[in-house]
Amino acid sequence: MIYKSKEGDLDLDKITRLYPAVVVEMQGEMAEMSLEWMDMNEGKVNIVHYVLVFDFTPLHEDVKDRTTLVFKTKDELVSEMQVVGALLDA
Repeated sequence: MIYKSKEGDLDLDKITRLYPAVVVEMQGEMAEMSLEWMDMNEGKVNIVHYVLVFDFTPLHEDVKDRTTLVFKTKDELVSEMQVVGALLDA
């Protein structure tokens, strides 16, 4: 199934991992963290943006093949996750 994203067409049948995350800035360092971690540490770090990561990297491969969609708000991320989820359930 093809998902038409703002980054181009993504073949959902080839996904090995799909996950949401938040990119945070803390003490001058940027890191991608889980949404659960963010909920536990809210107010302690600066949120840069939210991401939805489509990982196409075959298991046991070193070369990463990922597409990342960036969102300004958690609501935008959740909305896009629902769209992708509906496609995957179809």
